[in-house]
Amino acid sequence: MQEFRNKHCKIVRNGEDSLLKIAVLGCGRIGRMHAANIAAHPRASLAGVLDVHRPAAQELSTKLGVPVFDTADDLIESEHVDAILIATSTSTHADLLEKAVAVGKPVLCEKPIDLDLGRVQKCAEAIRSKSDVPIMLGFVRRFDPGHRALRDAIRAGDIGDLHQVVITSRDPGMPPVAYAEASGGIFRDMTIHDFDMARFVLGEEVTEIFAAGSRLIDKALMDRLDDYDTVSVVLRTATGKQCIINNSRQATYGYDQRVEALGSGGMIVSENRRPHMTSLHRADFTGKAAPLLNFFIDRYAEAFMAEIGAFVDAIETGKKPEVGFEDGHAALVLAEAAIRSAAERRTVSISEIG
Repeated sequence: MQEFRNKHCKIVRNGEDSLLKIAVLGCGRIGRMHAANIAAHPRASLAGVLDVHRPAAQELSTKLGVPVFDTADDLIESEHVDAILIATSTSTHADLLEKAVAVGKPVLCEKPIDLDLGRVQKCAEAIRSKSDVPIMLGFVRRFDPGHRALRDAIRAGDIGDLHQVVITSRDPGMPPVAYAEASGGIFRDMTIHDFDMARFVLGEEVTEIFAAGSRLIDKALMDRLDDYDTVSVVLRTATGKQCIINNSRQATYGYDQRVEALGSGGMIVSENRRPHMTSLHRADFTGKAAPLLNFFIDRYAEAFMAEIGAFVDAIETGKKPEVGFEDGHAALVLAEAAIRSAAERRTVSISEIG
């Protein structure tokens, strides 16, 4: 018999029950992907699903052979659920996280915790007494093999002293209008991944930020939402390390995801992923034969599975998840600082945000 025990939660496994039983809240595209990954993971099993749109949950239930829960409370409190993955709409994340932690269930929550920094801070206060319950945030890019190898090479000193990081993150096309309306804006929705990647790679906290936004792809929509579809951000740490982030909602050539790090002794780059890495050489053409991948789930497929593995590891070992609640809070602080910087056209100190 194997047992995981901490101050607030206890999971006992024996025989066929040795797999960690994880239930999924939310059956949209990200929830469906997570559910399939949990079902396929060698150390986890899918305990059930729930969605406010029951047909979506029922479809996934039939496909993966798991039960559909009637309510979020039923799922969270079920004795057949060891841990919970939250992939519902952002506005529900904090409430569901608080409920799960209150009953001692480990949580993997998609980002962001909430669109409002004040709500995130209240959530932190609500769960403070349950600090031993593992909480992991879904900043999946940390688990990409290329990005992680880049970070590890920097820590190993392979490029000397780190000076500058450049993060390129461009979507292949604009999101649906309904999604854009509820996303909280490009800095909270899209750039937040890059803010977390900046912290991951720099290894130091950001102290100031300058952001510029433009409306170049769908000006009418961006004007209505008071948002941007094209942004550039410069981050600086206390020691002077820099990170430059460039985002676009539309890259006609595919999903563009690269990270570059420059140091005193060289440079290291985590490149885009393609369906295959063969190249074509002819009299009239020399280059990559395969286009870039066109969907984030495909680009980060390995990372999403590794994320589930890291969540299971944290629960089994009792170690703090490598990307936790405080990382979600820190990334949202950077997003709020970027929003202020773009609006006021000035450099913003992170201390202004809190």
